[in-house]
Formats: sequence, structure tokens, C-alpha cells
Amino acid sequence: MSRLEELIEKLCPEGVEYKTIADVCDISRGQVISKDYIRDNVGDYPVYSSQTENNGELGKISTYMFDGEYLTWTTDGANAGTVFYRNGKFSVTNVCGLLKVKTDDLITAFLYYALSIEAHKHVNSGMGNPKLMSNVMSRIKIPVPPLEVQSEIVRILNNFTELTAELTDKLTAELTARKKQYEHYRDELLTFGNDIPVFALNEIACYSKERIDAIEVDEGTYVGVDNLLQNRMGKTLSTHVPTEGRLVKYLKDDILIGNIRPYLKKIWYASNCGGTNGDVLVIRTTSNDVLPIYLYSVLCSDKFFDYNMQHSKGAKMPRGDKEAIMSFNVAVPSLEEQQRIVDILDRFDKLCNDISEGLPAEIEARQKQYEYYRDKLLTFKEKAI
Repeated sequence: MSRLEELIEKLCPEGVEYKTIADVCDISRGQVISKDYIRDNVGDYPVYSSQTENNGELGKISTYMFDGEYLTWTTDGANAGTVFYRNGKFSVTNVCGLLKVKTDDLITAFLYYALSIEAHKHVNSGMGNPKLMSNVMSRIKIPVPPLEVQSEIVRILNNFTELTAELTDKLTAELTARKKQYEHYRDELLTFGNDIPVFALNEIACYSKERIDAIEVDEGTYVGVDNLLQNRMGKTLSTHVPTEGRLVKYLKDDILIGNIRPYLKKIWYASNCGGTNGDVLVIRTTSNDVLPIYLYSVLCSDKFFDYNMQHSKGAKMPRGDKEAIMSFNVAVPSLEEQQRIVDILDRFDKLCNDISEGLPAEIEARQKQYEYYRDKLLTFKEKAI
């Protein structure tokens, strides 16, 4: 029998009491903190908002609102119901809810783990904007076992979290290394001597001038900047499909490039026909001497994206210069050599994809394993009152 089982059998064999968040916490929210304020008041104390990236941190300022152990949660938006453990001096914005344990029978870290399970169950997704407001949070019920039981559960989950994070970091580093290796070989294969003819992109390709009605596309055939993936990872299904108007039409084997913030390296080789908008460039080969998939490989290169950034316009939201892009130089070897390069890259790409699919699957498996044990540890029989 584990120590936790011994504690439960000894201290709460008949079950545990469940209490609402209002019973155990003071509930409040943060204040409006603008990005300009953060920029003008740089300091040591983090400001947390609704985002989940970077642990929710927007930046650091010279003052703080709170000091101690708290939980914050995202009140609305796509990440509504996401809970964070905070300890120290910090501030939160108005889109963050704040919980401060007010009773002596609850450990804040235990509350964090319990709410990590429960909070998402109470998010209201109606009206298209998910929300978990204070009035709903206050009614959520959590188990409150004896403090010794809480402490042992926190110890177990802290250790499990640390091990899971360490493994995830290692797997992510391996995946990143394989992708960089692939990009290196691709750039090497696409480096030629002076004996290979070079053409401006507009001599071998053009932008699509065709149009398609919005009603003819769906989540799988509409491509916007939002559903193009960063770092040459293709695309995903669209969640913002237009319902009216005319769109730029793309065909199978066209090359689609996100034209906002070129440094994100959003590019996709079309496997079907569909539509897009003016923020996505649709490039189509016009020369029989160029294989579309070869041109795609060229436009995937760092050389192209660096060129695109050098000629982009705008500071906060740079856009590629469509005219400059068409002046990009492309080396065009024989069709046989193009095919040989494509075949080599295809084999290497499949190898990387096998690793890319395997490693994320391993990371996901570890996360599911963690969540399974967390849920088991935090499931108690409710004590009859």
C-alpha cells in the first residue's frame, strides 16, 4: 500500500467533503494594463494576461498588485478556463480572474491541480466566445481532503510534472534538431554552380488571377494566414471560412505563401483546389522547364524567406513585396536534376515526418499519462453529510 493510500485509509476512509470555490477562496479580477504601460514601466515583476504562451506573461513592470500564493484563470476567449499557479509578486490584467485561498484547510497548490481538471468543465462556449466568469467559478465544487493527503498528492504531482516537462523538453529538442538537419540538406541540394541557368521568378511563374466564389470552399479548401502553419508545416483546417464574396482561386500543385510576417515561413504545396484571400500569395509555374514541386522546394528555403523579409514593407506587421518576390532568382537545372533533388528531399522529408509524427505522439502520450494519474489522484468519494 502506498503512503497516499495509507493516509486516505487512516484520515478519510468514509470520503471527503466537497466545497465550492466561494467557500474556500476570495475571488477577484485584475485591472486594465496596456502594452504601452508595460513598455514604459519595465521592471522585475511579471504581468499575466489571458494568453497561455510564456506561462501567460505579457512582460515585466516596476510595480506589482499581489504578493503571495494565488491562482489566476483566463476568464474569456479561446483559453477560457486555463488555470495558473502564481507565487510571488505580480500583476494581472482584467481578463484574468484571481483566487486567494482564505481557509486553513486547503493548500493552494492542491487547489491548482483540482481546478486544472474542473475549470474547463464549466466554460460556457455559447455566443461564439468561451467564458468562465467569476459567478460560475464561485460555484465549482472541489474535494477538500485532510491537509496531509493534499500535501502528499501535491508532492506526487509536482514530481510527475517535473519528469514530464523534462522528457517533453528532450523530445522537442530532438524534433527541432531533425528539422534543422533537413533544412540544411535542402539548402545544400539547392546550391548550384555558375553553369546552371538562373531566372527571375516572374519568368517561370505567376500569381493566380483566377477567382472562386466563397460558397464553393469549406474548412478543408479555404486557406487563410490563420490556418497556414509556421515554419513550413503546411496548413490545418480553417476556422474562419468566408461565406460570401470572391476569393483567389488556387489549383493543385500551386504554392501558397502567407504574405503577412514572412519570417513565420508559412508555405503550403496545394494538394487540392480551393480559395484564399489577398494575404496569401498563390504562385503557379508557367514554364514546362520547371517542376512545381521543385519550385516549392526552392521557395521553402531560408534563402527565399530571408530575401522576402529584406524586401518586406511595414514594421509592426511586415508584408512581403509582391513585385520584389517575383524578382527572386531561381536556379533551374534540367528536369532530370530537378526530379533527382525532389526525390532526395522527399525521402528525407518522409524520414523527418516519421520522426516528427513519432515524437509529438510520444509527447502527447506522456501528457495523457500525466492527466490520467492526476485525475485518479484527485478523485474522491464524497463524504455523506
